[in-house]
Amino acid sequence: MTIARKLIHAASNGDNWFLCVGENPTDVFVLHEPNGPSGGRPSRVELSTFLSSRADCPERLALLGVIGSLVSASSATVPASSSGPEPGAAGAEPTPGEMVSPT
Repeated sequence: MTIARKLIHAASNGDNWFLCVGENPTDVFVLHEPNGPSGGRPSRVELSTFLSSRADCPERLALLGVIGSLVSASSATVPASSSGPEPGAAGAEPTPGEMVSPT
């Protein structure tokens, strides 16, 4: 099985965190490789679990930075405001007593 990975955070203690994708493009996860002296083993963390971890966790913040960099300010577009509803939006129901104009 081929796994593509990108380093997202290298901790000062030697631990490394990678964003990974397996052969199936929906198989996206974080791989934690602990430093050698700790004796720990690499562990796979599901993306939803990783993103719901502590808000101030440096490896989580690093992943959010990578995700945010996918949309740069120069390429992001903001839709122009319009006076009408969005395409496909349902029309509002009249409030009780409101007159409905015939079509």
